[in-house]
Amino acid sequence: MDPAIRLLRDLVAIDSVNPTLVPGAAGEAAIADAIAREMRGFGLDVEVQPAAPGRPNVVGVLEGRAKGRTLMFCGHTDTVGVTGMDAPFSPVERDGRLYGRGAQDMKGGVAAMISAVRSLAEHGGLASGRLVIAAVVDEEHLSIGAEALVTRWRADAGVVTEPTDLAVAIGHKGFGWVEVEVLGKAAHGSRPADGQDAILRLGRVLARLEALDAAIQSRPPHPLLGAGSLHASIIAGGHELSSYPDRALLQMERRTLPGDPESTALEEVEAILDDIRKVDPAFRASATSMFARPAYEVPSDHELPRTLASAIASAGREPRIAGASFWTDAAVLGHAGIPSVLFGPGGAGLHSLEEYVNVADVLFCRDALADLARRFC
Repeated sequence: MDPAIRLLRDLVAIDSVNPTLVPGAAGEAAIADAIAREMRGFGLDVEVQPAAPGRPNVVGVLEGRAKGRTLMFCGHTDTVGVTGMDAPFSPVERDGRLYGRGAQDMKGGVAAMISAVRSLAEHGGLASGRLVIAAVVDEEHLSIGAEALVTRWRADAGVVTEPTDLAVAIGHKGFGWVEVEVLGKAAHGSRPADGQDAILRLGRVLARLEALDAAIQSRPPHPLLGAGSLHASIIAGGHELSSYPDRALLQMERRTLPGDPESTALEEVEAILDDIRKVDPAFRASATSMFARPAYEVPSDHELPRTLASAIASAGREPRIAGASFWTDAAVLGHAGIPSVLFGPGGAGLHSLEEYVNVADVLFCRDALADLARRFC
């Protein structure tokens, strides 16, 4: 068995469900131990960096024989949950696909990047420069791993090996989460003069948000990322059928584009609430930012995507430049001064009940990353 696929199977077999998403889940400690052993086994200097108690990043370093530039490969080790899956940690290879939780998102990419460095280390190393290989925690929630990584490590460029179907993704969307609270007045359902319905008042906000979403999606699209968007994610309110609800709560998400301020979502919602108050001064509502991450983009003519495209072409594929709709740790690296792109194997079933990665893509990704390191460093 090819060492890259052996490593991939080993990683998929380790439960690394994010414990913030699933309380009591295993977390990333066991997979970090396995990755550290793997990298030490072919001679890398390895540092284990706690991002939180029991949740370690693993960083390996391959030094070149002469001074040069530093390239970083980065991938996350956590996965989403496995409810409803049959044997999620028993990797099965079938018809050129390897199945299991995390196979595509993103243990395939992690196996490819580690195996690329193994290939270099076992065949003469790097003529010059430095490779930093980072396996980080918590990308599926708040990216505390990537945030910790950039406090300690720097590079001239980075590749995050998220699944891109072997396209070079030079940008991705950001997001903002906003909570909206609308207040009413509790009263018996038979006494409308005494009550104020918070849920119906929240309906005014929802109608404005629907119109805003339509307006956002009608704007000229980003050439790679398309349009921004928003959706109402969670709604709560009311106590019983015969009472006026005194409070209604909405949690929503706004997907943003490069150039949109990180505060975009909150500012748009606050503007809607202000407009409603102008018509109804008795309207009581507030908006709070829960969390936000900015979009990210590297210019298409930057040296990094051009050099990676050349490596892909040399390996026999037509390079494709793309964008990603989902947020990734590339933004953390990029905003910390490490220009980064996404490049990883294809597959299907992200966060679903049947997830797989294309085995041939993992091997191609490995070879292209090794060639990129030789060219860039």
